[in-house]
Amino acid sequence: MRVLDVGCGIGEVSLLLTRLLDGDGGIVGIDLAADALELARRREVPRGGVKPEFIQCDLYSLPSSLGLFDAIVGRRVLMYQAEPVRALRALARHLLPGGLMVFQEHDSTLAPTSLVPFPLHRKATRWLQQMLATEGADLHMGFNLHRVFSEAGLKVEDVRGECLVQTPDNDTGLAGIIRACLPRIIALGVATARQVGIDTLQTRLEAERRQAQGIYVGDVVFGCVARKR
Repeated sequence: MRVLDVGCGIGEVSLLLTRLLDGDGGIVGIDLAADALELARRREVPRGGVKPEFIQCDLYSLPSSLGLFDAIVGRRVLMYQAEPVRALRALARHLLPGGLMVFQEHDSTLAPTSLVPFPLHRKATRWLQQMLATEGADLHMGFNLHRVFSEAGLKVEDVRGECLVQTPDNDTGLAGIIRACLPRIIALGVATARQVGIDTLQTRLEAERRQAQGIYVGDVVFGCVARKR
């Protein structure tokens, strides 16, 4: 299969795809961020995996030289599109008849949630959600996937939900995500550096996790699988 990874960033999904394709397959990742693409090109491909090709371009202006794809995938991409139906229709023009369109999108409707108090975890999760909302993202794109795919003329085959579950024994990496997003959080006025306290955030989150001794769901995503008619 030839697969297009839309909004590939530093290539996380593209590298996951290398494990699914045989030697005859091909992966093309596209993104607008040149710095992220440069990092993606430097990443090591698993032994025997298909080496992805990374291209800087907009999803609305894919080079015709790329041809058609058997599948088009994306993660947390449609939530940033002002017109997600139009985006899917534009991408579908590069999909073979019967080809797969698969997207996974964030949704804040059900999270954060827990049965016992996780005040710091909730505050940190809200920082991320407020940051996304301020940037114009649709925080409910997950619930909207079936409608958006259907309006784009695609035949929906499956919709699934998945949540990020933190137990007393595992760390879901919330502090690391906050650290990576900190410049955006501060620039958008969501929180100050002093309020976040990034140098001690990991320690404070760990202490809260140990004290709570419960399950915390910090993120929920939905995946939609459809085919081009």
